[in-house]
Amino acid sequence: MAAPAAAGTYTGRFAPSPTGPLHSGSLVAALASWLDARAHGGRWLVRIEDVDQPRCVPGAEAMILWQLAACGLHADEVPLRQSARHAAYERALGRLRTAGWAYPCGCTRKAIDEVLRGLGVAPARHGELVYPGICRGGLHGKPARAMRMLTAPSPSQPEATLCIEWSDRRLGAQCQDVSHAVGDFVLKRADGWWAYQLAVVVDDAAQGVTHVVRGADLADNTPRQIHLQRALGVPRPAYLHTPLVLAADGQKLSKQNGAQPLDTRDPLAALRDAASVLGLQAEGADVATWLADATARWRARWSA
Repeated sequence: MAAPAAAGTYTGRFAPSPTGPLHSGSLVAALASWLDARAHGGRWLVRIEDVDQPRCVPGAEAMILWQLAACGLHADEVPLRQSARHAAYERALGRLRTAGWAYPCGCTRKAIDEVLRGLGVAPARHGELVYPGICRGGLHGKPARAMRMLTAPSPSQPEATLCIEWSDRRLGAQCQDVSHAVGDFVLKRADGWWAYQLAVVVDDAAQGVTHVVRGADLADNTPRQIHLQRALGVPRPAYLHTPLVLAADGQKLSKQNGAQPLDTRDPLAALRDAASVLGLQAEGADVATWLADATARWRARWSA
């Protein structure tokens, strides 16, 4: 694992999931995070977010690292793999439970859906169910399935609304009513795998990540992660959410909607395409020269 950054040292990271090779949208996020780290004279880390093992594809991690290297994006440390971090996540969950932030949940998806329908609430939020706090007061004989995070200002005010305000370097001032937009979210899933929200917060803190640069589709996750950072007493990174590459149907380009693997036969062309999404134009006849110019241009725009 990479050593935590010294005080005042910029540390950024790119954190792909090995569910397939990088595509053009992935490269936009990778390039932006690399440029931001280099423009600030900081460290750039790669973290393999393979905590969701059932979705991981054999050989995808090696392909991702090869694609990054082909584009001149080299990490400053050996990649951290979430699959080796179970003990750290368990310790964090234990701290949250002891402090009253986390509790066991025995609800199935069907049961949650039925309760929401009974309340006259639309059940789906981007395919997720907004959890209505069914097990906050105990399991009442149900076996525990998952662990959830209380979305309230404090464990002593469980019925109070949690609103998180934060500022994004590109999007500006943001605010989310986490209690009503998300509900008590999962920290450990019913199948025993760790949820993304807990893993990313624990790992960012352990690696000393000071700046998170990632796609705008993940901006919605930020309030939950800030809530966890507060509860665990770890620093909050600065956030910058980049524009997305869209598929023909207007949705975010992803592996799920048929995104093709990144073509690295001409890495300079791939980098130029990614930079155009970021509103960046750089010059250079080879990858190294182009990246140096792109870094200078990024510094002029974002280093202040």
